[in-house]
Amino acid sequence: MKSRVTKLSATIFFSLFILLSQALAGPPLICHSFDIGNAKSLPWVSHDWKLTGSESYNVNHLVSDTIAILDSDSTVLVHMETLRRAVLYSQNDPVVAKHLLLAFVARSDKAASTPSAALANFDAGYLAETFKQFEWISKSKNDPARNFDGYKLIKTALQQRPSDAQMEFAAALVTLDGPISEQKLHSQKALAGAASDALLARNLATHFMTPQTESMAAMISRNSNTKVAQK
Repeated sequence: MKSRVTKLSATIFFSLFILLSQALAGPPLICHSFDIGNAKSLPWVSHDWKLTGSESYNVNHLVSDTIAILDSDSTVLVHMETLRRAVLYSQNDPVVAKHLLLAFVARSDKAASTPSAALANFDAGYLAETFKQFEWISKSKNDPARNFDGYKLIKTALQQRPSDAQMEFAAALVTLDGPISEQKLHSQKALAGAASDALLARNLATHFMTPQTESMAAMISRNSNTKVAQK
């Protein structure tokens, strides 16, 4: 009897540990680095989501560098990781952050009715949602995307590029806090698409920030609130 209680207590403790690890992890668009293989992106030296303080990157080039990188690669996961880095680089300069968002919104408007419209809409929408998640975790008051519906632009991008499973993965992460019905659909399409997309499959298999937390596939397959930031 005592052995059974001990085993049960250990199981409960382990389950609580996993749940706590997940709760402290933070919002995924900011806190989770995406696997982009050898693709070019903004330079990055940190092994965490935070800047180390030793970065030498000149943020005055952030807008032009980010757009140049994304214009040269149509892989959505490369866009997701590059935009994550761009938001983190802009965190100490509200003017750069504002110019970054304005540049991407203008790029989206300019690309209307062109072959690049889908990715341009996705980039502007995903950037806005990433800024929102950064504001939440950093308690910043300088969110340039406040009151901007980035998810609406992502949905427009998906209408223009309906068979892109990586874009569905991005949408599933953006909607983890709802709408639940739409999040489930994005998740299902992303998981199905991974069967023929090795890079997406690798990203879905990775664990969220640490080996102790759930995989990204498990994360997008549930509909609980994951937006709990690390204090």
